[in-house]
Amino acid sequence: MADMLVKLYELPDSGELCKALESKGIRIVRALAPDRLAIVDWVKKHSGPFAAGEAEACFSSRRPTIYVAVKDSAILGYACYEATAPDFFGPTRVLDEYQGQGIGKALLIKSLEGLRELGYAYAVIGSVGPVEFYAKCCNAIIIPDSKPGIYKDFLKIRF
Repeated sequence: MADMLVKLYELPDSGELCKALESKGIRIVRALAPDRLAIVDWVKKHSGPFAAGEAEACFSSRRPTIYVAVKDSAILGYACYEATAPDFFGPTRVLDEYQGQGIGKALLIKSLEGLRELGYAYAVIGSVGPVEFYAKCCNAIIIPDSKPGIYKDFLKIRF
């Protein structure tokens, strides 16, 4: 899978997205350190051990670089940034039964706003799956010759 590039200075505003989700009882929040174990366990269960390692890395600073979608204290999805590399978005996931409601887009835009707040003008979405989703949500474009990208030396140790 290739990487994609996003102009952080041309992002849609996350405010309306989050407001629409809040009307359904869904909140997009930056994770806090006390939630680390629960979130990393959830990511491991729903996205696997490799994504859990990246989620764990998001808690390495005082201001975690991971957003979660929650409803009634239940996690519905997550999005990481600055996990494997600086200025990278991902991994991310929304539970299948909650897809199509704008949660993934809200998590994406909040995370990209987080990268912009760190001073970046552009961001890389690493090893994208649904290219059309990222192109539609934030005008991301494929980076030529970016496959296999940063993950080419990934050890893929079996658990």
